Amino acid sequence: MTAPLTPEALVPRLGEHLVQRALINEEDLHRALTYQKDKQIQGEQCLLGEALIDLNILSRRQIDQAVTEQIIQLRNALEDANRFLERRVQERTAELQEALRKLSELNQMKANFVANISHELRTPLTHVKGYLELLATGSLGSVNQEQKNALQISQRAAGRLESLIDNLIMFSLAARGEMTLRLASVNLNKVAGEVISYSRPKANDRNVTLDFDIRPDIPFVQADEEKISWAILQLIDNAIKFTSKGGRVTLSIQLETESLVTVSVTDTGIGIPADHLEDIFEPFHQLDASATRRYGGTGIGLALVKEIISAHGSIIEVQSEQGKGSTFSFPLLAVVTQS
Repeated sequence: MTAPLTPEALVPRLGEHLVQRALINEEDLHRALTYQKDKQIQGEQCLLGEALIDLNILSRRQIDQAVTEQIIQLRNALEDANRFLERRVQERTAELQEALRKLSELNQMKANFVANISHELRTPLTHVKGYLELLATGSLGSVNQEQKNALQISQRAAGRLESLIDNLIMFSLAARGEMTLRLASVNLNKVAGEVISYSRPKANDRNVTLDFDIRPDIPFVQADEEKISWAILQLIDNAIKFTSKGGRVTLSIQLETESLVTVSVTDTGIGIPADHLEDIFEPFHQLDASATRRYGGTGIGLALVKEIISAHGSIIEVQSEQGKGSTFSFPLLAVVTQS
């Protein structure tokens, strides 16, 4: 049988409080506790205050007063604790806001630094590319075949450097919220054909099979053709880079619904650990230092892909199993033609 709820049941260590207030002594407390225990053995519910009253040690008024004092003390302690917690929450909120402000400033400085350095690199690179072209075409004098080969290698290296600088500039714009889209009706079949043609030599060099699975009746989508092409190319480039010799990379474009077209890139590469799936979209991030040394790259490719996809109002999803490959996919809105 459950004892009725009384004020005494709400306060802890009533006996200790009564002793401290000199209302009872230790012997009185011991007698009351023994009495209470005997009552409970007999199957009767008995609170300490009731035991003290039954033994004529204290009156009901004294017990009620002592319980009231304890309840007031508990309420005051609770109010103090609440005020302390509220103050700590305010302090922590202010600290977090300050940390966020500093982080925002740091990110802005980083973006500005990247943008400034990239623009400064572009001018001398333009001169280097120009003179390489003059040398390769013989405008500055005849060159032998060995020299032509060396110039071609240099031109390819300059092209890669220019691409890297362009990516850094695009990243700095995205980091500052200045990425702009030129939306139009885009033919993904055309985009896919161009991306596949551009990527196939690299796939062949690595002995990786590059496939495509694209329906011919895919509707046009609303997108920035240049940026979406870059994003798909980056996903394929990554897939080829992280796929071993003899592996396969597949670009798929499928109509999911009347209004959604899904673009996906699947590989049979090294895969991504489950606890690192979000990390791969962090700028300047590689899963480990050895990956940077082995596979190369700056770590901004996927970060930019995510920014571009997000700017289109979409989201990129990743499915991966370590050692078995990965699939990156995102949907785009189809352009609905009026009949």
